Amino acid sequence: MWSCGRFVLQSLARQPAARSFSLTPAQHTVIVERWWQVPLSKVGSPPRLYPRRHRIYKVVEDTRFAPKEKMELILTQNVAKLGGRGETVFVRKSVGRNKLLAQGLAVYPSPENKQMFAEELRLLREGKPDQRLQTRTGQLTVQLLQRSKLNINKMPSGDFQLTKEVVCRQFVKKLGIVVPPHALSLPFEPIKDVGDYWCDVTVNGIDTVRVHMSLLPYEDQSATYQKQLKAQQKLQAAERDSQAAVEEDAASKAVSDADEAEDGKDSLTTAAPTQQGARLPASENSDQK
Repeated sequence: MWSCGRFVLQSLARQPAARSFSLTPAQHTVIVERWWQVPLSKVGSPPRLYPRRHRIYKVVEDTRFAPKEKMELILTQNVAKLGGRGETVFVRKSVGRNKLLAQGLAVYPSPENKQMFAEELRLLREGKPDQRLQTRTGQLTVQLLQRSKLNINKMPSGDFQLTKEVVCRQFVKKLGIVVPPHALSLPFEPIKDVGDYWCDVTVNGIDTVRVHMSLLPYEDQSATYQKQLKAQQKLQAAERDSQAAVEEDAASKAVSDADEAEDGKDSLTTAAPTQQGARLPASENSDQK
């Protein structure tokens, strides 16, 4: 008997212990408070809790529905649609951990990293031109200038001259780029004759881009608009005429089809009496017999 009981205990000891609770940490936190306030107790004595009343809680905050905080990082390289080297960005934690930190594109904003990149940015702005690096916005501006062309219409006044101030205003008006006069250089100044020219634009004092520029003769914008409006009206009238012609052709075709169908019916009706008349003599001969 004792041996049998000991065998059972040994077999139970060999089995792994059943997990009665979860070892996974809680993923979310719910903050609650008691619906009924606990009354104050005397000094040195525990508070008196009612078993039913003080077990009723109300939810104050559920972290599952709370806005997720973003991760602050410092970029170590230029990242498209995000920022340039040394800039502080706020991204989702999944993007920061799985892409930026994993690929070495960013680092945590520790005091040492902040100081290092701040010193680097100061050297970029105040250092020698050969040691400075272009910022991300500066690179985008250079790319935009490389594929742009500036067209300037000459004014009707006889003493019109194309100077740096005029070109800078045209850059803002036509391309939406603010170019200070000290960053712009013209082949010669002033320009009076109509033709094709060029101008050099220096971005942040580092990169110089040559932009093609054309001085066009004066053109009245109101007259141009009237010409475009008349051409558009002519096109619309031509489209309406073509559509009306198509509808007329369709209607005439439908009428001709209907006439053909009626002619076919008339021919059938005329053929039926002739057949009956041809049969009548046979019947008469039979009667005579």
